Amino acid sequence: MTSSTVEPCKSEDFQVDIEKNQQDVRSQWVLNAPEPPSPWHVTIDSVKKTVSNYREKVSSLCDQPCSTLFSALQVVFPILVWGRNYTAAKFRKDVLAGLTIASLCIPQSIGYATLANLAPQYGLYTSVVPPLIYAVMGTSREIAIGPVAVVSLLLSSMVQKLIDPSTDPIGYTKLIFLTTLFAGIFQTAFGLFRLGFLVDFLSHAAIVGFVAGAAIVIGLQQLKGLFGITHFTTKTDIISVMKAVWEAFHNPWNPHNFFLGASFLVFILTTRFVGKRKKKLFWLASISPLVSVILSTLVVFLTRADKNGVKIVKHVKGGLNPISINQLDFNSPHVVDVAKIGLIVAVVALTESVAVGRSFASIKGYQLDGNKEMMSIGFTNIIGSLTSCYVATGSFSRTAVNYAAGCESLISNIVMAITVMISLQFLTNLLYYTPIAIIASVIISALPGLIDITEAYKIWKVDKLDFLACIGAFFGVLFASVEIGLLVAVAISFTKIIVISIRPSTETLGKLPGTDMFCDVDQYPMAIQVPGVMIIRMKSALLCFANANFVKERIIKWVTQEESEDDKGNSKSSIQLVILDTANLVNIDTSGIASLEELYKCLSSHGKQLAIANPRWQVIHKLKVSNFINKIGGRVYLTVEEAVVANNKSNQF
Repeated sequence: MTSSTVEPCKSEDFQVDIEKNQQDVRSQWVLNAPEPPSPWHVTIDSVKKTVSNYREKVSSLCDQPCSTLFSALQVVFPILVWGRNYTAAKFRKDVLAGLTIASLCIPQSIGYATLANLAPQYGLYTSVVPPLIYAVMGTSREIAIGPVAVVSLLLSSMVQKLIDPSTDPIGYTKLIFLTTLFAGIFQTAFGLFRLGFLVDFLSHAAIVGFVAGAAIVIGLQQLKGLFGITHFTTKTDIISVMKAVWEAFHNPWNPHNFFLGASFLVFILTTRFVGKRKKKLFWLASISPLVSVILSTLVVFLTRADKNGVKIVKHVKGGLNPISINQLDFNSPHVVDVAKIGLIVAVVALTESVAVGRSFASIKGYQLDGNKEMMSIGFTNIIGSLTSCYVATGSFSRTAVNYAAGCESLISNIVMAITVMISLQFLTNLLYYTPIAIIASVIISALPGLIDITEAYKIWKVDKLDFLACIGAFFGVLFASVEIGLLVAVAISFTKIIVISIRPSTETLGKLPGTDMFCDVDQYPMAIQVPGVMIIRMKSALLCFANANFVKERIIKWVTQEESEDDKGNSKSSIQLVILDTANLVNIDTSGIASLEELYKCLSSHGKQLAIANPRWQVIHKLKVSNFINKIGGRVYLTVEEAVVANNKSNQF
């Protein structure tokens, strides 16, 4: 009888010893991990990998001397890669798409040049050279390159503070070319040195608010052309613009401009509505701006409405893009300010272009190389600044039309550029009688697509802080200026990051029934908290000087509250162990370690223990070096489950 009783006891003890030994082994896995690489070694390895990649590319080119030049050209000019598989069927589709976007591009380019306070021909110039350059260097198949509304507004609102375009149009134009050159240099540098993350400082929510605010400002600016107002404010905020409109109504004004512009605006919006309802008629919305320009020009010419107060475009300089190298004035006293403007414009233009390119690339199912895209846009603007162009980027409206028209490649951009080139060479005299009200109508008709109320509502539902950045950018542009709107958006985005960093969330974990998983008890109410143990997970990737004290005080507060609740309920299971689940914690600094030491001292003074579960590589290394592991008695475990089991076994003994 005695021997039969002893045998099971020995068997159970043996099993416990095996489990304990296995647990000790797994704890040693954590404690005896190799030393992680230092930041210096990480930097050196990154440089070595980059250099080795370049060496491999160079050696592969050297191994094939006959194709060395061609292979190098393929890297710079992707058209040499996809052009080898180009077919006649694709060419037919691209020609149709190119002609379609050209019909939209011509009136828009004239309007956007006017918005940028430039002569109309500069908008057309920007629709010739940049699309040709991008066609041979770009990586997106659908994007349509040219002037856009937001960038045009940004340029006019910032550069006119340096030189007034009404008093010195030549000096103003020179600064625009110089800004374009700086923007291209910055964009190329972003791609060359892989600095694309700088573009991400403008979050998606900030872009939505900024573009919507800019669209309204652009629309208000076009009231000058729509009503035929002679004297108008150069400011962009809504209060100044509405004040200028109100004052204009109290002075004599000609209603013919408004009736003509409003009539064709209704026509353009109607064709756009029909095109959306019936996809096969998408071309109606594409050609309606050009049709409006042609018909209104004929009406004015035949009725001589310009003699009755209808304002017209008058002379549009024809011919191919003139060289503008001699107009780049680096001795200007405004060079530093222009460089700053160029940086801002570069980021905004890249943000729009990359967003447009990635959107349609995802639809077509291919990847867009962000760094190559930045370099191609940068080279496009550098060469554009030398050929009388201002900042060009990807246009969402024209890209959408290009995609709907069935484009297969960037040949559609070449077709568009050739069409605009022919128009510049032979048709500019026909634009003499084009009403300015029609140009305003074309710009206004493109604005509803820039105001995405659905996306703004989605941002509100998903993230209130993101929505704050959205409306901050929106109201900043609307009531202050374009640059203030950008500054507000970036400031709010940075504030969000700082707030999340200095006040990270922590959660109490419980065990899900029937599993070994420990989850947030607030998210999973069915999770059961382990008696005598408080398990806390930090939801920050970094425990540092900015948030360490906050995390420590929150944990102490939770433990104290739990103890007081146990006392009120006369619970016998007071907290004996606090387990920190550090699965989310990627790194820790000396302030974070000091806060953990203070937490350990506070818990120890109240008879409680501290354990660490699932520490990451850098975290466990720094805790070992600082001798914190020895201070807590080596209570470091691979998982939360093992920490709980170890505590239960120690209590049994």
